[in-house]
Amino acid sequence: MFGINTSKPGAIDWLVVGLGNPGKKYEGTRHNAGFMAADALAKRLDIRVDRVKFHALIGDGMCGDQRILLVKHQTYMNLSGQAVDEIMTFYRIPPERLLVMCDDISLEPGQLRIRRKGSHGGQNGMRNIIDMIETDQFIRIKLGIGKKPHPDYNLADWVLSHFTAGEMKEMGQSAGNAAAAVELIVNGSIDRAMNLYNS
Repeated sequence: MFGINTSKPGAIDWLVVGLGNPGKKYEGTRHNAGFMAADALAKRLDIRVDRVKFHALIGDGMCGDQRILLVKHQTYMNLSGQAVDEIMTFYRIPPERLLVMCDDISLEPGQLRIRRKGSHGGQNGMRNIIDMIETDQFIRIKLGIGKKPHPDYNLADWVLSHFTAGEMKEMGQSAGNAAAAVELIVNGSIDRAMNLYNS
């Protein structure tokens, strides 16, 4: 489906995507953990994610010796694959050079899980990406947001709820760890990233 990215000047080596919902009303909500990680990475690498293209905010910069395109899609979560598919097609980025950061209700706030590939795990943004690019063979970093307070709690209401002050402190730490993990992964040290940051 995708051609192999070349090493010509200006080529993008990695596509790094944070998942969330755009707009002020969703800032600080559980579903925006991927955006939080993207913001932490942007700050760490001094990348301005402010160009509007491909239904997304994008910015590019160097991460070690790898050029990355950092993306915060501006569709809602359920259509996040639209931006990812367009960018991968335009830049000819293969799935093995895609890294997605997203929320995970099976992990507590502050916890991370790095996976080389896998199913969407019920996360609708991941589901849409897999459907759009027609493969689940890409790296993902999952940031814990905590499970529903009780089984009858509506899942949509839960993921769109805001973190407590204490949880936000934990999320700041996990977003920073996710950013550090991205640096290791794109520079060829995924095993070290998993050993250091997997909860």
